Amino acid sequence: MSDPNPYMSGDSGNYEWGPGQQAGTPGYGYPQTPPPPAYQPTLAGGVPVPAQQPPMPGMPPAGGGAPLVSLGDITVVGDQIITPAGNMPLRGAVWNATDMSRTEEKMPTVAVVLAVIFFLFCLLGLLFLLMKEKKTTGFIQVTVTSGGRHHSTMIPATGPDSFQWVMGQLNYARSLSV
Repeated sequence: MSDPNPYMSGDSGNYEWGPGQQAGTPGYGYPQTPPPPAYQPTLAGGVPVPAQQPPMPGMPPAGGGAPLVSLGDITVVGDQIITPAGNMPLRGAVWNATDMSRTEEKMPTVAVVLAVIFFLFCLLGLLFLLMKEKKTTGFIQVTVTSGGRHHSTMIPATGPDSFQWVMGQLNYARSLSV
């Protein structure tokens, strides 16, 4: 108990917790700026290449062309996949889809009411009990992995054939990724 406190700074009397850090360096978790290239690229005659701004996330690069396929917030333009998480290379991308929708079939209330009313007049009222309505709810999850990045999006299912439509788009994107 008589040992001096190892976290107490000798001259200021304040506690210093954790490893020491140089002044002016950002703390843990802050994005680091990449180091400048080891060489300065030049044009013919030794003229330096003008600085280029990187494309904003979610925006297609200049000269990218028209979107080839778009699934939710995933868009394929040229040889890139553009997502809100950043751009990914198209070559070698792995695409997956999961159907998380369901279609329910039930008898509407109108059919029961009409069956009861028309049963009293004639036995044909029972044919109203054959009425059915289908309702599709849920989402289709589409994921893409490429270049060490992963992005997932959810597409609402609007009908029983939504998954087939998404798989058609996904298979086209897979054919572009080869």
